[in-house]
Amino acid sequence: MPKKIVVAIDSFKGCLTSKEANEAAASGVLTVMPDAEVVKIPVSDGGEGWLDAFGNALDARWIEVPVRDPLMRRITAQYLAKGDTAVIEMARASGLMLVAAEERNPMVATSYGTGQLVADAVRRGYRHIVVGLGGSATSDCGIGMLRAIIDTFAPQGSWGDVRLPADVRFTIATDVTSPLCGKNGAARVFAPQKGATPEMVERLEARARRFAAVSARHFGYDCQDEPGAGAAGGLGYAFLQYLHAERRPGIEVLFDAIHFDLHLQDADLVITGEGAADRQTLMGKLPFGVLQRAKAHGVPVVLIAGRIADREVLAEAGFARVECINPAGFTIEEALIPQNAQKNIREKVGDILTTLPPANFCLN
Repeated sequence: MPKKIVVAIDSFKGCLTSKEANEAAASGVLTVMPDAEVVKIPVSDGGEGWLDAFGNALDARWIEVPVRDPLMRRITAQYLAKGDTAVIEMARASGLMLVAAEERNPMVATSYGTGQLVADAVRRGYRHIVVGLGGSATSDCGIGMLRAIIDTFAPQGSWGDVRLPADVRFTIATDVTSPLCGKNGAARVFAPQKGATPEMVERLEARARRFAAVSARHFGYDCQDEPGAGAAGGLGYAFLQYLHAERRPGIEVLFDAIHFDLHLQDADLVITGEGAADRQTLMGKLPFGVLQRAKAHGVPVVLIAGRIADREVLAEAGFARVECINPAGFTIEEALIPQNAQKNIREKVGDILTTLPPANFCLN
């Protein structure tokens, strides 16, 4: 009988978008199962590709806004809106992809542009602001974002002069659970990826601690140790401390919005994946979110990746198959060529389906 296969693969960073990876996997399915129904669902956990994942699934309005990038250069960024909800991808305004490698400096990079997107959405009347945190170039604790909101709603004023509508609520979507400060915080874990030297890391850490101390004295409460405060260079902290945001895993926010579970109700198999899979995949990364949803419906899940480690741990977690798409002897440089990655996904998915025991298909 024809099978229904759901394909929901994360982007292979620096190589393929989620949509491109899904297309390659779907092609592999149809090569060996031409009568199969393949449902392709672009996905993201809050970082790069967040808006595209929503945009592919929802009939939402795209809104363009002139903003400042991490180095305060003028660019145009977009967000999505539907009903009373605005969906923002902070990487569109404050992302690492906007800054050349030689320009990266988290001591000066700012989240101001993200604040401009938030302020525009509030000013237009949207009352639920959902922000995907990921792929940031910044480590400014969200100070830039707060400054942009002040500049919009209280020019020449301070935070105490800002009066956002009382019914506005914020949700931040991130799989990062780090606190703002400390060995697992924004500066020490993430700043080196954004160009910070060891000396910069210590200065960023000290700056974050000072900002949190001042904020705690002002408000009488302290969110610096809440899960997600360290996301996006401390932008999560600004949302939690100043805007009373709710934090949710990005994949949960997306799956609820696009009604992912409805696609699983009559599915026979799910194919998910990411660039590199290991035991950290089970710490809230996107394929693990897919696995948890599919398990609830009794649908088996195949995991593919460009690099695999801890295969036994992943199998014990419940993946029906865990497979590396790259042939033995493939170099990293070869694997990162998009055409190679697409070909390898197609061929590996075809191989998996021709060797997957019937028991590994869901019998609906």
